[in-house]
Amino acid sequence: MRLDDLPAIQVIERAAFSAPWPANAYRTELETNKLAHYLVVRVGAEIAGFAGLWLIVDEAHITTFAIAPAWRRNHLGERLLVAILDIALDRQATEATLEVRLSNLPARRLYEKFGFRPVGVRPRYYSDNNEDALIMTTEPLRSPEMSARLAERRACLENAPEPLKVAPPAAPETDRGA
Repeated sequence: MRLDDLPAIQVIERAAFSAPWPANAYRTELETNKLAHYLVVRVGAEIAGFAGLWLIVDEAHITTFAIAPAWRRNHLGERLLVAILDIALDRQATEATLEVRLSNLPARRLYEKFGFRPVGVRPRYYSDNNEDALIMTTEPLRSPEMSARLAERRACLENAPEPLKVAPPAAPETDRGA
């Protein structure tokens, strides 16, 4: 993610989240947070999604993850999740964690496909409606099981069709911590 990506990020942010981050939040993250790593996924010249993580000691904490509604169901979320986990591995993280709304079943299914498992609940985590957050964590990123899972996901993505812009689904497929 670059500073000149921020207008497109804000459009996706407002479409994806009921309590979007303020416009200056990503600028601050990109300019001053040395723990932060942010990616965008592009289809041609269009930004179709983004994700961020903070590397805290040896844990990769996924702070935000969103695919624009018109680009969902194109395996872009899977591609983005592979890329963000690759950053975690490159930075020597031992595991990855995230929070997801309990009601966000599409996002939970995506994370489970990548080996995230529930490990706890943060009561009233989301400020817009006080919904609880499910805390999800991977097994060790360098474990044989996780390596095999990532290899399997990469192989599936190699055979995935090219993304096509579609009408947005009714339910959100994004999540992030408060």
